Amino acid sequence: MNESWPVAEIDSVRRLRVIARTTPGAGFAEHLLDAPFEQVWSLASDLENQMPRLITDISAFTVTSAAGDRLEARARSPLGMRARFDIVLRPGWCLMQSRFVLGGMAAVPEGDGTRFAFFGALRIPGLRLIDRALHPLMDPLGAKALKRLTDQLTPDRPSRPQH
Repeated sequence: MNESWPVAEIDSVRRLRVIARTTPGAGFAEHLLDAPFEQVWSLASDLENQMPRLITDISAFTVTSAAGDRLEARARSPLGMRARFDIVLRPGWCLMQSRFVLGGMAAVPEGDGTRFAFFGALRIPGLRLIDRALHPLMDPLGAKALKRLTDQLTPDRPSRPQH
């Protein structure tokens, strides 16, 4: 292998943005939070407590097994629907998928704050056909989840929205 071969690496937030933008029916939100990475990720990666707070369609989220950075969890909706999730959880990176849902969070330090992203998508056959119509419906869901996280981190300071 040639030592001068170009290398293109992207951080966790950019990687999640690529996944979100190439997934049909996905919603994506990103903010620069006025809190250090360690504080943000400690809160966000507490999946059992945070998933029901961030996503109103989840009333309970229970990790059922963990092996390294791979986890399994069960989610329950307020209406009693249940789903099993396969999860990859690493510092600054969380990707989750069930039979019908794909979601994730990513965080990277930026200056004195943390750039944080949230994404969610439905996994339904034929979704690509109505993808453009779904983005206006899905993007606000990610923005609401980010606002809920921000409110927990900095109740007295607003986050700076991504333009």
